[in-house]
Amino acid sequence: MVAGFVRPPETEGPAPRYPIESVDKALQLLLLFAEKPRVRLTDAADYLDVASSTAHRLLAMLQYRGFIQQDATRAYEAGPVLRGLACPDQQAGDLSGVARPVLERLLCELDTPIHLGRLDGQRVVYVEAVDRPPMPSPEPGESVPAHCASIGKVMLSQLRSEELRALYPHERLDQRTYRSHASRVALEDDLDRVRRRGFAVCDEECEIGMASVAVALPGLGRVRYAVTAVMPVRRMTATARGGAVRALTDAAAELSGLL
Repeated sequence: MVAGFVRPPETEGPAPRYPIESVDKALQLLLLFAEKPRVRLTDAADYLDVASSTAHRLLAMLQYRGFIQQDATRAYEAGPVLRGLACPDQQAGDLSGVARPVLERLLCELDTPIHLGRLDGQRVVYVEAVDRPPMPSPEPGESVPAHCASIGKVMLSQLRSEELRALYPHERLDQRTYRSHASRVALEDDLDRVRRRGFAVCDEECEIGMASVAVALPGLGRVRYAVTAVMPVRRMTATARGGAVRALTDAAAELSGLL
């Protein structure tokens, strides 16, 4: 059993006449995601007391149906279907203030500005930010177009296709810089890459000379938050990006647990 997590009750209602064990295991597995934002294969196998191969087949089916997805570290987290089933009133929360220690730890680890934001329509509203001179960060309440920033794109990638098109009904998009997406088609192509990788990148799309990488907070239903690391383009090497993704993924799971 996963340490610190309680196995679901044996029964919650009358026993079915013809129980299907695989369905029962899959439903128990979904309950684990209500307790733990990120689940690894070994967690699932221990929780269900089954072989890793069995747990993998159950996770694969839940992923196929959109209930779960894999993040940049290949751990499993709530997917669009499971997030959509969550009650917004229960999932909505406020990270103002409580997130700062986590962001400051990221600042020390990555030595670059760290921003936390939430999706509000077509814009990202910054909730908290930490930095060091001479690189100022946005003030809480400031906003940027979501399609022009990695922090916005990673949250837009959580929307279903019809939700995205309702949010952006016109093909043409306003550009913040000459590198920003100018069309919805280009944005959709980028969001497909974000979904596959589990993180979003921005290369001078929001500000010339600056790059960023962002990871979404998992398991929050329809409330969407993300955390991003911002740095000059010259610093955003493949190695720097990989390290930032790992650190941001861990921090995103921790921040999700604060809500």
